[in-house]
Amino acid sequence: PVFTGVNRSAIENFSCVIYNVSLMNCTWQAGRDAPGDTQYFLYWQNSKDDDEMECELYIKDENGRNTGCKFQNVTIATEKSYFLVNGSSKDSQIQFYDEYIQLYEIEILTPPLKVAVNCTKDPEGCIITWQPPLTSHVENKNCFQYEISIQNK
Repeated sequence: PVFTGVNRSAIENFSCVIYNVSLMNCTWQAGRDAPGDTQYFLYWQNSKDDDEMECELYIKDENGRNTGCKFQNVTIATEKSYFLVNGSSKDSQIQFYDEYIQLYEIEILTPPLKVAVNCTKDPEGCIITWQPPLTSHVENKNCFQYEISIQNK
């Protein structure tokens, strides 16, 4: 593609995370050579069957410039999601930034649920049980791997 606009005016350090099952935060930094009045706008498309949507709740810096976005009710699709951040300035054309992201790769899982420890004096010692973490997309609970750290105090 041909990138029109001021060199290094596109955003930098774009990053998204999904947490608490259905919330997503995306953040970025202004392009290092973007004019001071540059404002950025984020659009995303969860899958090719969905409509492209603009961010509903921007995160702003002290100058009122959009530097991130909060999303609610995010569902993780099996295909990659498309993100586009473009910018506008009174004086210059601003380069855009786009990226495809596999949402399950950026999910921060909740802790396992209902962790219980039952210790006896028998040789078996302690039995630890738990339920899988909440997630919107993992149907096979055998996909999870767990690590237990036991510390004697």
